[in-house]
Amino acid sequence: MAKFRAVVIGVSSGGVQALKLLLGELPADFPLPVLIVQHISPDAGNGMAKLLNNLCAIHVKEADEQEPVVPATVYLAPPNYHLLVERDGFLSLSADPPVSFARPSVDVLFESAAAVFGEGLIGVILTGANYDGSRGVQAIKQNGGIVVVQDPDDAETPQMPLAALAATEADHVVALADMAALLQSLAGGGAARRGRSTTSHA
Repeated sequence: MAKFRAVVIGVSSGGVQALKLLLGELPADFPLPVLIVQHISPDAGNGMAKLLNNLCAIHVKEADEQEPVVPATVYLAPPNYHLLVERDGFLSLSADPPVSFARPSVDVLFESAAAVFGEGLIGVILTGANYDGSRGVQAIKQNGGIVVVQDPDDAETPQMPLAALAATEADHVVALADMAALLQSLAGGGAARRGRSTTSHA
């Protein structure tokens, strides 16, 4: 079994509350980097990163250009910039046109991370109102990684989870309350690498 190297998360409508709950349950020494695209207003500033960092044990920050990816750190895509992972494991920011009507785009992050981390990547889709991330989860699966989707019945806005489930077979479909425990199990090499867990969406 390959050891996981990173977690990528895509979230949109309802995301602030979802991230508070999920990241708030991760320990300060969580052994993987976590990269997040949250659809956010272009002029939002870095207030969300500061808010989450104050609430969470794990370090949360806004991603910087050419910043190295390190464990036990959460990187949020800045407003109005795509977030990508480069081959050397550094982050890059792009002002290229929106993808799936979004900048930052979940697809852009997921596809770049899948190319770099391959089977060492965990991709997570949370609540959201469009289909951004559906192409990205396909890329993660094609490169050998695993996909975790919030149960649409549990999501504040179910469209993004539903689109992800329509695009590929998720390895785990779980309620938000169970997501942190699953990620810790996977990051620690637990037995939950394959097989849908907790709640399955028909």
